[in-house]
Amino acid sequence: MKKIIIAIWVACMALLTVPVAPVQAQNSEVGACVGTMFYLGELNPSKLFAQPKLAAGLVYRYNISPRWAVKADFMFGKVAGSDMLTNNGYERNLSFTSPITEFSVVAELNFLQLYTSVGKNHFAPYIFAGATVFSFDPMAQYKDGTEFELQSLGTEGQGLEGMPKKYSLTHFAIPFGIGLRFNIGRYVSIGAEWSMRYTFTDYLDDVGGKYYDNELLREQRGDIIADMADRTPELVGPEGESLPLHQAGEQRGNPTTHDLYSFAGATLTVKFGNADRTCDLKKKRKKY
Repeated sequence: MKKIIIAIWVACMALLTVPVAPVQAQNSEVGACVGTMFYLGELNPSKLFAQPKLAAGLVYRYNISPRWAVKADFMFGKVAGSDMLTNNGYERNLSFTSPITEFSVVAELNFLQLYTSVGKNHFAPYIFAGATVFSFDPMAQYKDGTEFELQSLGTEGQGLEGMPKKYSLTHFAIPFGIGLRFNIGRYVSIGAEWSMRYTFTDYLDDVGGKYYDNELLREQRGDIIADMADRTPELVGPEGESLPLHQAGEQRGNPTTHDLYSFAGATLTVKFGNADRTCDLKKKRKKY
């Protein structure tokens, strides 16, 4: 699945290198977007739209020509994953939720020329790709219902002697996707889009490396952190027994891959600026 997604991003970037037509006018838009987010990673390897969560944000678009635009968005959302729901009860028994705050800038390429003037084409599918900076904070519930921020716990021994430092909660990602836009008159535009964010972290879900020695973790950081690091004893075996802890050094995640998250939703924007600015290159500008 991740190889397919990367191939799609490469294709988008190749199309976005098409030369831009000379411009005579521009048009700015501001508005909002609302939709859902979901995640792909160790706790959900392949199921699209698994455990979707609400997301919303603000949008600014600068139309360069009837085919090209640059869009910036500031968005808030949440993602979640669970072995029990998406990995058929895989014996890790791990789960998480994480808020997402992101700022993205992308270039959009319309497949059809898009105009705001009467009698011109008002509809266009498009592709886009760009760059994102985002923050996250994976959390999970302890068996008594208390919620903990997992990065601060160091569930894979991060921060202990001889181990890597705790991972950063701010990272970059590559956004890419497809969408549809429809101009309603000269001033309003609605749209729908679906995009993926390929992140440069494997810890969106707090799972990425190996199990740390659980006894040492318990001695150095306490029972709660040790219990959160290896949750297999919460599972029951075929004879009603608790499953055993993993051995130190056993694989907990896949360090060779990075996590992804997705946004799918609708946008509503309103155009503003000088009245003689338009997406229509053929429209003559006013003379003063």
